[in-house]
Amino acid sequence: MTPSPPPAPGRTILLVEDDPAHAHLIMRRLADTHPGLNLIHCADGEAALQSLEACRAGAATRPDMVLLDLRLPKVDGLDVLAHIKSADDLKGIPVVILTTSSDPSDCDEAYLRHANSYLLKPINYQEFSQMADNLCSYWLNWNRS
Repeated sequence: MTPSPPPAPGRTILLVEDDPAHAHLIMRRLADTHPGLNLIHCADGEAALQSLEACRAGAATRPDMVLLDLRLPKVDGLDVLAHIKSADDLKGIPVVILTTSSDPSDCDEAYLRHANSYLLKPINYQEFSQMADNLCSYWLNWNRS
């Protein structure tokens, strides 16, 4: 299988992840495989909302995609999702839920709040790496917004 091309330089992902090990793993993998990618990390929901408001005010880069964990301190991931999808100038940003929760009610609620995708974090590093590559390839290369 031929690897997909990396996203165009200047593409931005907002990663909202409170677990430092998960955030480090995601950021390291994406930086290694997509060197032109701009990664913004927020460790809680409140910081994510502040980052998004800075984008709306023109003080920060608007993300091309949001990778959003569900269980976050300060503001829950589902509330961050609802904020994004209720704002006319943000709702077009693809939001991919990346979580350890396999609870069907979490998945249902995420889609009711207009998540674009719901992915379980693989435990195996190889599977995680493949998922991260496929995720970026689809949302930043193949998908048109």
